[in-house]
Amino acid sequence: MANIHPTAIVEDGAALADTASVGPYCVVAAGVRLGEDVTLHSHVAVGGNTTIGDGSEIFPFASIGLPPQDKKYRGEESRLEIGRNCTIREHVTVNPGTDGGGLVTRIGDNCLLLVGSHVAHDCRIGDHVILVNHATLGGHCDIGDYAILGGLSAVHQFVRIGESGFVGGMSGVENDIIPFGSALGNRASLGGLNIVGLTRRGFSREAIHQLRRAYRTLFGPDGTLKERLADVEEEFADDENVRKIVTFIREGGDRSICTPRARAADA
Repeated sequence: MANIHPTAIVEDGAALADTASVGPYCVVAAGVRLGEDVTLHSHVAVGGNTTIGDGSEIFPFASIGLPPQDKKYRGEESRLEIGRNCTIREHVTVNPGTDGGGLVTRIGDNCLLLVGSHVAHDCRIGDHVILVNHATLGGHCDIGDYAILGGLSAVHQFVRIGESGFVGGMSGVENDIIPFGSALGNRASLGGLNIVGLTRRGFSREAIHQLRRAYRTLFGPDGTLKERLADVEEEFADDENVRKIVTFIREGGDRSICTPRARAADA
C-alpha cells in the first residue's frame, strides 16, 4: 500500500503505486495516477486526469493538473502527463491540455521545475529541461530536450525552443529559438550559441566549431535568411546537429524565428 499521511485526502479512483508517498495535507483527485516511488511532500494539490511518472518528486504548495487558465476551456476531458524522475519545486503550477491543443500537456523525463515556474495548457516539454525560478510558459509552447529557461523569463504562447536552447533570466521570448541557440533580452534576441550547455552535454570541440560556422553563415549579412538557410543546408549536409537547426526552421511554427540584433552574427 502507498504511504499516505492521515491528513492527506486521496479520492476514490486515484491510482497510487505501492511505493508512492503522499505527505501531510495533500489532495489527490480521482483521476490521478502516481507511479513507483513518486513523492508528494506536504500541501500538494494534484487534480484532473494526471499521470506522474516513476521517481518524480513534488514539493509543497505545487498545483498540478487543475483546470487550465484559458477562457476557451469548457471543461472538456483533457490530461497532463509528467515523466519519470522529475523534480517539481514549491509553488509550481502545471495545467492540463485543452481542445484547441490536442487535449494534453506533456512533460518529459528528468525535468527540473524550480520555485514558482509555470507550464500552461497544451505545452510539450522534452527531457532534461530546466525551468529556473518563476520561468513562465504560455500555452502551446514546445520546448526541446536539455533546454534551460532562466529565472523570471516569460515565453509567449506557441513559441518553440529547440534542443539545448538557453533563455537568459528576465527575458521576454516572443519568437522561436533555434536548437543550441542562446537568447537574452526584452524582447529577446539571439545572442549566439549555448556553448556552456553544449560543453556540459559533452559535445566535441569540432562539433561546436561546426555549429559556430553554420550559425555565422545562417545569420550573416549577405542575402536573405531563406538563401542563407539553403547555403547552410548544402554546406553542412552531413552534420547531424546542423540539420536539426535547418529542420527546425523549415518546419516552421506560429511564431517567427528569433534572430540576432541588427549587427553581424557572432556566436
